[in-house]
Amino acid sequence: MAEKVFKLEIVTPRKVVFSGEVVSFSAPGTVGGFQVLFNHAPLLSEIGVGEVKLVDPEGNVRRYATSGGFVDVKKNHVVMLAETVERVDEIDSARAESARERAEKRLKEKKEMEVARARSALDRARNRLRVAGKG
Repeated sequence: MAEKVFKLEIVTPRKVVFSGEVVSFSAPGTVGGFQVLFNHAPLLSEIGVGEVKLVDPEGNVRRYATSGGFVDVKKNHVVMLAETVERVDEIDSARAESARERAEKRLKEKKEMEVARARSALDRARNRLRVAGKG
């Protein structure tokens, strides 16, 4: 029996990160992670900072770090629009570690205007390190 596949497109303002057929797509929803399989019900969801995973028809798993965006699911076609999406091999772990350290330092300083930005930066840096397998 043929694998039940659907079309997935992952797009940022700069490029098309992925376009092809997959058997599974998982994303970090803002109220919890979710997975899309063949014949999934229509869905429009906001995604947060986290890891995106897809499985292609050959069983290969691809992992990405994202800083958030939206996913639209309808009729076996999924479109993910995100500000940033990085493949594991694109993540600069040293840069992410440096960003994490800067964000933690800003949080310790507790400047009211900077706290929200620092928390957001810290979340993104930690996610990039986790997806890259370095944290």
